[in-house]
Amino acid sequence: MTEALISTKDLSVEFLISGSLFKPKVLKAVDGISIDIPKGSFFGVVGESGSGKTTLGRALLNAVSIANGSATYDDGEVKYDLAKMTSTELKDYRKRAQLIFQDPYAALSPRMTVRDIIAEPLEVMGLTKSREETDKVVREIAAKCRLNLEHLRRFPHAFSGGQRQRISIARALVSRPQFIVADESVAALDVSIQADVLNLLKSIQVDMGLTFMFISHDLSVVAHTCDHVAVMYLGRIVESAPTKELFNNTRHPYTKALFSAIPSLDPDAEKTGQRLYGEIPSPTNQPSGCTFHTRCPFVQDICKQQVPKLEVSDKGHSVSCHRWKELMDVAAL
Repeated sequence: MTEALISTKDLSVEFLISGSLFKPKVLKAVDGISIDIPKGSFFGVVGESGSGKTTLGRALLNAVSIANGSATYDDGEVKYDLAKMTSTELKDYRKRAQLIFQDPYAALSPRMTVRDIIAEPLEVMGLTKSREETDKVVREIAAKCRLNLEHLRRFPHAFSGGQRQRISIARALVSRPQFIVADESVAALDVSIQADVLNLLKSIQVDMGLTFMFISHDLSVVAHTCDHVAVMYLGRIVESAPTKELFNNTRHPYTKALFSAIPSLDPDAEKTGQRLYGEIPSPTNQPSGCTFHTRCPFVQDICKQQVPKLEVSDKGHSVSCHRWKELMDVAAL
């Protein structure tokens, strides 16, 4: 089995928001997440807006504080406890873990050339000793991201969305990281451009031996790209499995509802999916028991009273639902 580059155990992230002076409200954006992201894998995280996907990614980059639990990074050369990093360790970790932003239009400075944008991490982190060395590294990374020398002289406004995202990818790769969080990195692009950027990410992953955490709400994109997928709902993982296993053997009612929302290419196909009513509850006032019970069509009393454990079963498939076995038996009949 491949060793984990990132491991978390009961990881939680909390934010204090407005409330009374003596009793501020606590927003649990991430609540008790335990995952292992293997080295060299493309690990997908999906869920509705507000499910905590981005906050989980930021926590693994040490961009937000970890309230409870643990998260470790171990690439074989160094091992860091992300919840207890010194300033020196954090500075080194910034070279090893990078982020690809969602919006390629807002992520790039309009006042800098593409060369300067890609070179900035090298200069800030002190990874090169001369301008000639910096230019050499920039050209190498630009070529991997299908950018030529002429592109390096231009400003971001001269590029399309897909080209801007390739610039963002080049900037993330220039420090030679081991771990990259891609946060909805193709959501703002046209479908044809999405495929081009996804294929670029996959080829770069193989070429450079990278580990990706790919955050998305688009299951068809995840199916094309990821090796393993975790489904989040209201800050918790409700189902996790290898991609093929998850798509062929969906177990949690929430995951079934997400899958039923995928459009079919057959106009005559009959819709048999599960429909969800209502909206995701507020993270500041989460329901008792299973947080999904307010929208679940199969809810029973136990769902309202007890939090289901993430139960690991065959083929690396884990699910957090009191009734998943019963519902699977009914579906089989």
